[in-house]
Amino acid sequence: VQLQASGGGLVQAGDSLRLSCAASERTFSTYNVGWFRQAPGKEREFVARISWNGASTVYAESVKGRFTISRDNVKNTLYLQMNKLAPEDTAVYYCAASRGSLWPFSADYWGQGTQVTVSS
Repeated sequence: VQLQASGGGLVQAGDSLRLSCAASERTFSTYNVGWFRQAPGKEREFVARISWNGASTVYAESVKGRFTISRDNVKNTLYLQMNKLAPEDTAVYYCAASRGSLWPFSADYWGQGTQVTVSS
């Protein structure tokens, strides 16, 4: 499965962005998927994940209440709605997909990343 992330950009604090991650195969609907991010000089960190059928979502504490993860299995696309963005949200955002038992600590596929920069 190939994942193509998009939607990043330069915004001001308090603004919103919606990231998208388009999958190349219809088997996307059988994968648990999620978003991770990596800021300069920091390790990659988990942001949010959603189960294969959309029934379950989990968020990092730092984004809870501000970010919403969703998926459209007809369009083979994963989304991340980011509201009330803050400078500390600045990072490259990656989408990932997995059917493995180690998820979210390990993923089968990664997108190429999309840069989100939030100015104060």
